[in-house]
Amino acid sequence: MLLLAMDTATPAVTVALHDGAEVLASADEVDARRHGELLLPAVDRVLAAASRSLDDVTALIVGTGPGPYTGLRVGLATAAALGAARSIPVHGLCSLDSIAWAAGLDEPFVVATDARRKEVYWARYADARTRTEGPAVDRPDEIAGPVAGLPAVGAGARLYAAAFPLARADLPEHASAAALAALAAERLAAGEALAEPRPEYLRRPDARVPAGYKAVTRA
Repeated sequence: MLLLAMDTATPAVTVALHDGAEVLASADEVDARRHGELLLPAVDRVLAAASRSLDDVTALIVGTGPGPYTGLRVGLATAAALGAARSIPVHGLCSLDSIAWAAGLDEPFVVATDARRKEVYWARYADARTRTEGPAVDRPDEIAGPVAGLPAVGAGARLYAAAFPLARADLPEHASAAALAALAAERLAAGEALAEPRPEYLRRPDARVPAGYKAVTRA
């Protein structure tokens, strides 16, 4: 098993290579505006650091979000293109699950990332491996009651501290491809089927056709 994982659902552009037992190499850079520029060079660096090539990769793992439309589709499109070009299977995993796995908590908690528009993408977990609710997108004050007594992990929890009073600043803020790959390896080793790499946008993209737009045609 040699898994190449990537995630662009959060401001982190993150790539990792996992051999089924451990992470061989990883690269992480936080830049919410340069996912497209940073992802493929990160893939090259990770493969080079592990002295491996795409020919050695047995499966691609990509974070499916939820996340902002523009950033999320960079990782998904890149994984799909690499998979098609090299005939490598592509699997998807919820990006919030990777944050939860990396947090490593063995008690109920919530993961929340910044969804912009004063909203968060969030999910509830029984422990680091078991999601019990979500993912969903909501305004923090709309879910403050139900999550008030739970530890909270992620950039969204830190950003909206009033809604997440038990936010953990010592735990991961963004998605991690190393965690994504390790979680995928664990599930594959257990004989579990991974999901299709379908994006979880949860809402429509920010881009809109301008109101009152008129098509111009020749007379």
